[in-house]
Amino acid sequence: MTVAVPALRSEGTIALIAPAGPAALDVEKAGQWMRARGYQLRIFPGVYERDGYLAGSDKTRLNDLHKAFADPDIDAIFCLRGGYGTPRLLDSIDFDLLRTHPKPFVGYSDITALHLAISRYAGFVTFHGPMLNADLLGDKLPPTESSLFAMLRGQLGTGSVLAHPVAYPLSTVSPGIACGRLLGGNLSMIAAVMGTPYEIEAEGIILLIEDVNEPLYRIDRLLTHLRLAGKLAQVAGVLVGDVAGVDQAALERLLKQTFEPLCIPVLSGWRSGHCDPNLTLPMGALVRLDAGEQRVVLEQDVVFKP
Repeated sequence: MTVAVPALRSEGTIALIAPAGPAALDVEKAGQWMRARGYQLRIFPGVYERDGYLAGSDKTRLNDLHKAFADPDIDAIFCLRGGYGTPRLLDSIDFDLLRTHPKPFVGYSDITALHLAISRYAGFVTFHGPMLNADLLGDKLPPTESSLFAMLRGQLGTGSVLAHPVAYPLSTVSPGIACGRLLGGNLSMIAAVMGTPYEIEAEGIILLIEDVNEPLYRIDRLLTHLRLAGKLAQVAGVLVGDVAGVDQAALERLLKQTFEPLCIPVLSGWRSGHCDPNLTLPMGALVRLDAGEQRVVLEQDVVFKP
């Protein structure tokens, strides 16, 4: 079972790193936002850099990741944004360092590559959740922030039902109940690392998928890629997050075509990913998916109080 990480204290220091793409940051606004919630913000060098579509060189972004995990004064690590470039770091990461210094790590989209790699080679829970620039400083709806801090501060433990806003109805693609580690994230990124040492370990998992700016035929192609690679036949259930920019009725037809032959529970419409609100999910944690009752329940603690 993937191990829990230390809970985020009510006060402390949060690191901001940019493992993927660059973005303009209002440093004063970011600092004020953190201080209003009881935290100091430590911004690592790559956040200030730009190398085309990357936030700084590979060396800078890798060093920021390592130093943020190694620093005992850092209580959690947030990512600036997604974008491109995270997989370029994977074969240089010191996973022994990360395993020795586990702490809450938060991001989504391109950051999926790190969630998969950390789960496989460091073995602790990470968090598919909001990033600073677009989400937390972007005035997204309140569940975005409350879901994040409830998870990181240990307000949710074994047996907790993950809250989902009633304003956003869920859809049961295939009913049923399954237990497994929740793993996945951005569908394009899951497919991109297939055939590498960092590909998703799919046996018995609850697969999370989400994406943005991908037409339906691309979603079909990506799911077919995973099916032909034998990954979909291994999963115990599927939680579909936000798939932005596609017709939802057409998406549901595609999901039924893809997953009904597998006779596994599939729940669609979870507000996680490139959406508002953007709810936090614990990657690598053991969960129970009840697609018929439209519930996700934690089957382990994801953080612990040191």
